[in-house]
Amino acid sequence: MRAAIFRDGEIVVGQMAEPKPGPGQVLVKTLACGICGSDLHARQHAHRMVEMAKKTGRKPMDLTRDVVFGHEFCCEIVDYGPGTARKLKPGTRVCSLPALLTPQGVEGIGYSNDNIGGYAEAMLLSEALLLEVPNGLAPEHAALTEPLAVGVHAVAKANIRGGEVPLVIGCGPVGLAVIAALKLRGLHPIIAADYSPARRALAARLGADIVVDPKASQPYATWAEHAQMSEAEKAARPPFQAMLPALKPAIIFECVGVPGLLQQVFEGAPRDAKIVVVGVCMENDRNEPMLGIMKELNVQYVLGYTPEEFAASLRLIADGQVDAAAMVTAEVGIDGVAKAFADLANPEAHTKIIVQPWR
Repeated sequence: MRAAIFRDGEIVVGQMAEPKPGPGQVLVKTLACGICGSDLHARQHAHRMVEMAKKTGRKPMDLTRDVVFGHEFCCEIVDYGPGTARKLKPGTRVCSLPALLTPQGVEGIGYSNDNIGGYAEAMLLSEALLLEVPNGLAPEHAALTEPLAVGVHAVAKANIRGGEVPLVIGCGPVGLAVIAALKLRGLHPIIAADYSPARRALAARLGADIVVDPKASQPYATWAEHAQMSEAEKAARPPFQAMLPALKPAIIFECVGVPGLLQQVFEGAPRDAKIVVVGVCMENDRNEPMLGIMKELNVQYVLGYTPEEFAASLRLIADGQVDAAAMVTAEVGIDGVAKAFADLANPEAHTKIIVQPWR
């Protein structure tokens, strides 16, 4: 079968053996797979991913061997391995967490030498993790379940109590997913900032109430304008708090993941802000702990999602509660993956490119 393969730091097209399903596994035809920002980072900083895997006790990639990226996928069942219940018929469209259940434990799909990702014509999934795609949802939209689940999880980890005013820094796919999840929680106004006019427009379409161009206005100042307490809220404050700026609680979602960004958030955040770090920075970074101490900032790092959040995200897209299709700006075949990686560097040109291996 054909695949777009990560080899020697580059994305190349090649042939590889079609995998055979083992016990509890399902052979699937890959219909659609999104290119994630983490894939772009992985191509540049694969050695850092290997280092982090070792530090966290996970099985690292062997960069001397081939890897097939792709963890945002929708597939079609082709065949079953031994020991499977076969509840879903061949031809059924499915999504799954990007993981395989093995006797050795849970193994990831997409950053593995052994488990083929979605940039290939076929792959293996665990039957126990399959979710049937509902409502005739198009594969390219069902594939957006994974990035939406990242946003849903980030908002859940923020432990919203009500009354907070959120600020989303960065309106790429992850930031857009956070905005959609905030809208579903009914938290308003949602303020979002991005340098790209195209992504600001998408942020408004997904639910942002106020969009900010950092070149034109300071996002944190804009946030403060819309976070002013009412007169009743001011009057209800204890005497000591009455000496502080009369601002509602802040939740800031950092959705960029580049060095220096977290320090900027520390500098711009109001006192007692909660910062949810969703962007994946794969390089060493520096920030000033004393600044966080002086402001009593609360920093929450997040990763992935729960199986329940993943399943709920698929339903949200299928039921039309989230306009996930708005994120898709192009579709390519396997031969177009390498160029798509380069094209995604321009936020004005693309937000989410979907790989259709059989295209």
